[in-house]
Amino acid sequence: MNLWKLRLNMIVTMMLVITVTTGFLAVILSIMGVSLFLMLPIIILWNLVQWLIGPYLIDYIYRVRPLNEGELPWLEQSVEKLSERSGFKKAPKIMISDIPLPNAFAYGSPLTGSRVAVTRGLLDNLNEAEVEAVIGHELGHLKHKDVQIMMFLSVLPAIVYWIAYSLYYSGVFSSRSSRERGNGGLLLLVGMLGMALYYILTLLILSFSRSREYYADYHGSTVSDGGPLSLASALVKISDVNARTRERVKTSLAGYASFKTLLIVDPEASTKAELGRTYDIRSLEEFASRDITASERLVEALSTHPNVKKRVRNLLELHKALSGQPQ
Repeated sequence: MNLWKLRLNMIVTMMLVITVTTGFLAVILSIMGVSLFLMLPIIILWNLVQWLIGPYLIDYIYRVRPLNEGELPWLEQSVEKLSERSGFKKAPKIMISDIPLPNAFAYGSPLTGSRVAVTRGLLDNLNEAEVEAVIGHELGHLKHKDVQIMMFLSVLPAIVYWIAYSLYYSGVFSSRSSRERGNGGLLLLVGMLGMALYYILTLLILSFSRSREYYADYHGSTVSDGGPLSLASALVKISDVNARTRERVKTSLAGYASFKTLLIVDPEASTKAELGRTYDIRSLEEFASRDITASERLVEALSTHPNVKKRVRNLLELHKALSGQPQ
């Protein structure tokens, strides 16, 4: 795992999103009056409110409750240990999500403070070393301020979308008037270009989100006792159970994927492992060596998370690097 290359990729992507958005707004400013920008504070305020109250909505959707003191002492000890290794002055609050799918997520806002949640399905399907590695990954998101960064980036496409939407329909209606037909055509064109730009920005932000997952994988691997192998094993198990659950119930996991950018694995993009009960380094290497199909590549391009096979490959490379083995 080339950490500097990963960091550079995230910086370049973030700068590209900001530059493209700023350029689009500059074009609009040269065409329209400042009155168009009255909607900008509204959009920013709306996203800010979502960030502030988001944890309460997450608690409701994922049936989250605080971990009772003494309920799972090993989990409390793990979070305290990993928080100290991660450089936190205070460990985040531990939460339990009473849903059957194995997953975990870090979230919070100034109103709630930082939280790290594990699902009942995670505790039932993973061993303690794997759970610890997953928690290390989630603490990486908190350490890297991913919640705040992703909120900031998500505002930019929203601004572009609503401006483009307004221009498009302004163009549609004004072009019906003979007085404004010329200007209406321009508004219509700029609105359509803005809509296309919105989708491009969305793909860039999805790519950025996938990079953040690799970054959190690195953090989780370096602070947990089990290292990269425990996290790799955990990712494969989580993906396998999610895929089998989706196949068994023959229904979408969209309800649980409402905030999938927070989850350690995207429930809707999970892959069956077919490894039985064996999750040693050989079986993980066999899983990571499997071809990624065209459909899996398409799903990944539209997902907030990298393909699990790619993540396991990176973790196996990191394991070799940390253990001094030849790459």
